[in-house]
Amino acid sequence: QVQLVESGGGLVQAGGSLRLSCAASGRTFSIYSTAWFRQAPGKDREFVSTMRWSGSNTDYADSVKGRFTISRVYAKNTVYLQMSSLKPEDTAVYYCAASTYSGGSFPPNYNYWGQGTQVTVSS
Repeated sequence: QVQLVESGGGLVQAGGSLRLSCAASGRTFSIYSTAWFRQAPGKDREFVSTMRWSGSNTDYADSVKGRFTISRVYAKNTVYLQMSSLKPEDTAVYYCAASTYSGGSFPPNYNYWGQGTQVTVSS
């Protein structure tokens, strides 16, 4: 089993920055890739960014490319999502996910999920 705990969400003005954290524990050696998704009220869960657990093969949704950066601190088994130039349309619950066998932008590829952290961007 892998446990994921997100933190770092909050309220920020448009143009501001936030850094989300995802602390992984348990059988972290089994993780193949990790990702961030988000879900706004009344909308489907949306892919944001992904990265192999090794730190390679990063990818981003077009809507966040150039503004968000995914990274990992190996010693802490923690994945980060640095978000800059935030827009009101970035408002959503952000979820960290991990996969032990796949990756990419398709939510069913991920078999472990965190509880989510709310990000609200005011205009």
